[in-house]
Amino acid sequence: MRLSAFSVVDEYPPGPFETPDRARDVVSLAEAAEAGGLSTLWVAEHHFQPGGVCPAPAVLLAACGARTRRLRLGVLVSVLPFHRPVELAEQYALLDRLLDGRLNLGVGSGYIPLEFEGFGIDPATKRERFEAALATLLAALDGREVTVDDGRSAPVRINVRPVQRPHPPIWVAVQRREAIPFVARTGRSIALVPYATVASIEALAEEIREYRSALPTGTSGEVAVAVHVYAGDHEERARAALQRYLDSRLATQSAFYAEKVRRDPHHASAAAIEASGFALIGSARSVADRLRAFERIGVDELLGIFDFGGLPAPDVAASVRALGAELSGAGR
Repeated sequence: MRLSAFSVVDEYPPGPFETPDRARDVVSLAEAAEAGGLSTLWVAEHHFQPGGVCPAPAVLLAACGARTRRLRLGVLVSVLPFHRPVELAEQYALLDRLLDGRLNLGVGSGYIPLEFEGFGIDPATKRERFEAALATLLAALDGREVTVDDGRSAPVRINVRPVQRPHPPIWVAVQRREAIPFVARTGRSIALVPYATVASIEALAEEIREYRSALPTGTSGEVAVAVHVYAGDHEERARAALQRYLDSRLATQSAFYAEKVRRDPHHASAAAIEASGFALIGSARSVADRLRAFERIGVDELLGIFDFGGLPAPDVAASVRALGAELSGAGR
């Protein structure tokens, strides 16, 4: 199982937004992840609210790429209903070129009502928009002719192709369990955020088994799972930051997590998320030991959410490096 870092790029305290400082923190996280031997740094796309202050992941990942050499860099996710897919293809093809083929491309349909309202998009249309946009995005990255405006314009072919052919590796973010078999049947890899959707590692294991069983014969899709992680001496500071993070997700109407809390309010507490196994806080040795539970249930890539709830950037970097060293054997 690979260990990576995943930044939602949340901002605390919320507003007025201080995006430049937060973005620089993520670049520092990329440097720490590379030094710690992690596989990938992923960043989320969000708009109009402090629960995520990276509206342009390609820009932030380009900055991270300039400060790293080995680390893969990914978006999790590019929210396809919010964009013209041809423009996304151009941006991410150029980014893959700048990164010498280190780009991972996660895609999703969005889930925060404020963002749909801000773009003037009816959430009821998001699945249809997602499927159409993904088909165009992949065709464009593969060098095929596509149309920009649903056939109303002349066909075009993007003039920069990605290093990785036919396109960078694709992950689809899945939060509704009923969508898992559908995505699996396409052979695409999936990314799961269990703290927001399921109550236990056992329930997560059931989702992973369902995904594997629905994969077409001969395909080998991967499962990435996002979990809050802190490895270091300031455990109570990390737990306080986790509670702030969870509070902010509810405040921004993070739809799936809000529904989980509505069904069972105790999931609004950091203690409950930690008890469920979806937040790993402690020494590097103890966190490394608890990571094995995810490997046992078939997780291919553990996405450590290391920077959350205003946890100080030095604490974040130290946590990443300590856990990376522990897993590599240098900490034993």
